[in-house]
Amino acid sequence: MIGGPQPADSCLKRNVMASQTAALLQAIDADKARLDAVRPMPAHTLASLREKLMLEWTYHSNAIEGNTLTLRETKVVLEGITVGGKSLREHFEATNHRDAILYVESIVAKNEALSEWQIRNIHNLVLKGIDQTEAGRYRQENVVIAGASTTPPDFLHLPEEMRALIEWHEQANALHPVEGAAELHTRFVKIHPFVDGNGRTGRLLLNFELMKAGYPPAIIQKEDRLAYYDSLDEACVSGDYTGITQLVANAVQRSLAAYLSVLGLNH
Repeated sequence: MIGGPQPADSCLKRNVMASQTAALLQAIDADKARLDAVRPMPAHTLASLREKLMLEWTYHSNAIEGNTLTLRETKVVLEGITVGGKSLREHFEATNHRDAILYVESIVAKNEALSEWQIRNIHNLVLKGIDQTEAGRYRQENVVIAGASTTPPDFLHLPEEMRALIEWHEQANALHPVEGAAELHTRFVKIHPFVDGNGRTGRLLLNFELMKAGYPPAIIQKEDRLAYYDSLDEACVSGDYTGITQLVANAVQRSLAAYLSVLGLNH
């Protein structure tokens, strides 16, 4: 029909997606249980998987934002080698992201609760050496996000918005960890508290939430950029997090499959 899907069609679509997402979360939890059953994993296996996921997470998260380093180039930059023809900023984006992952891992290991201070620290690492004035500082101006259907809150409201985000997070225990991670990410991105680096910081927060619950990090691939932006936009507009949860769940499932495959536990 002209004018797009009617309410009944839209409702049916949401119900189907919700059912698919519930099944996906069940499958993820089954895979996680198989992984948990063989913990502690061999040290070398764990180290190699961690290095693989850290590289892929850094590459894809930066590529989503327009960084042109290839996966192999990202690897050598993280090893301390300069890649010719690439900007200093692109090099910093790779090493900074690696350092931010290490920081997230440290707060997960210490079982620290999420705080504004941590979020600022993560962002400070993301922009270190790139924009020292804005690194770790809430924006002092209003912005619009190209292609988004919502406008981030006025900069004067950011302290209140960020306090509300932390308060929501403290009460979000009833959600499945994957649902909670997807919603935290979306709520943060909607606030857009920094001038630059919100996407990378948001994906680091997404994986903070997953890793503290014992799940491997979700790596949203650059090939999924359009679907990722669309599902984020839909969640920001409607408050329905089903689409973004499904996308994150698929990414978690990929990471779990990598662990199970290395351990010889894949189906």
